[in-house]
Amino acid sequence: MKSLFAKSGQVLLCLLLTVSNGLAAKDALIVGVENQYYLPVYAYEKGVYQGFARELLDTFAQDQGYRIEYRALPVPRLYASFIAGQVDFKFPDNPRWKQDQRVGKQIVYSEPVLSFVDGVSLPPNKRKMPLDGIKRLGTVGGFTPWAWIDRIESGKTQLSENSSLEALVRQTLAGRVDGAYASVAVINYQLDHVLKQPGALVFDPSLPNSRDSYYLSSIKRPKVVLEFNAWMRENQDRIAALKTKHAVEKGLTTH
Repeated sequence: MKSLFAKSGQVLLCLLLTVSNGLAAKDALIVGVENQYYLPVYAYEKGVYQGFARELLDTFAQDQGYRIEYRALPVPRLYASFIAGQVDFKFPDNPRWKQDQRVGKQIVYSEPVLSFVDGVSLPPNKRKMPLDGIKRLGTVGGFTPWAWIDRIESGKTQLSENSSLEALVRQTLAGRVDGAYASVAVINYQLDHVLKQPGALVFDPSLPNSRDSYYLSSIKRPKVVLEFNAWMRENQDRIAALKTKHAVEKGLTTH
């Protein structure tokens, strides 16, 4: 009888371990993220993913009982890994980015997570500058200023690429370029927290800019994206508080 109970206990333990392992595998969400500094939205430094995106996704995972693994990759590799199914999700994403790589792929996008404006920031005394006054436009290497692409290709505006956001802001402050084209919130973060010069550059909405949103996307786990959508709708106040905490939309309504 003892032997029977012992065997039954072993079988039950094996079943519990199997179920537990199955749930762990099911509940692990592998999120592909960009291996770069883009605070306050996100950053990957010293092996740690951080910023608004990290706190938002962690909060969702904790509420829903998931475990998240962040896999930080250079942007080109991240796209390739996402399309190849090596990560479950990509953040940030946008259906307009690298559309040629998305052809034929069944990608499910979340509802908009965060609004952003990519535009020109320049010294306050240069606001309202005529379009032709922007002869030299600064940006970060690998970033395409789509709102200016026609002027750049026609030679009316020269593009100056920098190795980092900090270098871009410093170059603009020094007057070596007429304006910095990047995320307005990210430029403001550099000014406020890195260079300690808040307001030294301001966004000029009269110049060409791009307004859009970041999304969470998935090919492999569309149901989780739908679950994420429902969670966002149910937690609008909490998400708004996170946006305020991280100042991820600071300066977007400057006129």
